Amino acid sequence: MKLTLSDAHALVCDTLLRCKVDPDNARSVATALITAEAAGQGGHGLRRVPAYAAQARAGKVDGFAKPVADQPFPAVLRIDAQLGFAYPALDLMIERLPDIARAQGIAVAAIHKSHHAGVMGFTVERLAEAGLAAMMFANAPAAMAPWGGRRPMFGTNPIAFATPIGDGDPIVIDLALSKVARGKIMAAKQKGVPIPDDWALDADGNPTTDAVKALEGTMVPAGGVKGAALAMMVEMLAAGLTGAQFGHQSSSLFDDKGAPPALGQMVIAIDPVAVGGAGIIDHLRYIADEIALEETVRLPGRRGQNARRDAEIQGLDIEDDVIAAIEAIK
Repeated sequence: MKLTLSDAHALVCDTLLRCKVDPDNARSVATALITAEAAGQGGHGLRRVPAYAAQARAGKVDGFAKPVADQPFPAVLRIDAQLGFAYPALDLMIERLPDIARAQGIAVAAIHKSHHAGVMGFTVERLAEAGLAAMMFANAPAAMAPWGGRRPMFGTNPIAFATPIGDGDPIVIDLALSKVARGKIMAAKQKGVPIPDDWALDADGNPTTDAVKALEGTMVPAGGVKGAALAMMVEMLAAGLTGAQFGHQSSSLFDDKGAPPALGQMVIAIDPVAVGGAGIIDHLRYIADEIALEETVRLPGRRGQNARRDAEIQGLDIEDDVIAAIEAIK
């Protein structure tokens, strides 16, 4: 089905409003999901609506929660997401953190009692559009084992980075520390299609092409032992330092069972001029231009940015099963 961005946004909002989510939170969630869908990140897009709606109805996520911020130190912003959706907490961070970073040169936001952070590249891109370089770390329910183990301890634990380069779109890097994002396996399960045998392991530690068995097992880390170590680093940053629940303590983001996930996110924002001086943006632009000189090189973030622009004009092509699943939510 073809939908305009505004119609897709209204569809998500209307659905969430029927499921114990207040209007402001529904708009925030809908914006995040529609942006993901427009960028071609379907695993973080409209396929999330049924799970989000069910969790709000069950109280696993508080659809009426309002994030609360305090600033215990000049460069530190702490945000309690109040067991609600992550997106309103991230919106509050975007509202507050840039001014702190400009005043201090660098600032950190520590978010706890949070939920699914979605496509984190969009969050750091918003900070880059405000003239800041930014890094973001998020933990997730356990889906990956430490290297050499079989017990899931870490989530796919994504990291994201963005920086302005002057004129044009920021550079945006966004990646999960599993070989692929878990949302791709969730999408394969919903479609009833197999997955490549190097994406995940079953509960016995064997490679599998069955998406259901993959979700019951563990994800393969990107880069082997290095990816597993980075996942631990993110766990320490996003959950350890923020006081959030660790991945192995958190319930699934894919169903309405169990207690709130109570996850964490950490964002670090840097004023480029404060650390690099006048002319630093030109310096950043230079290396981006040098990298892009080869015709076969595409700068990170460009595919999603271009896809979002196309979607503004052409709308979204949404698979029929996704629309049917959303329309079935009464």
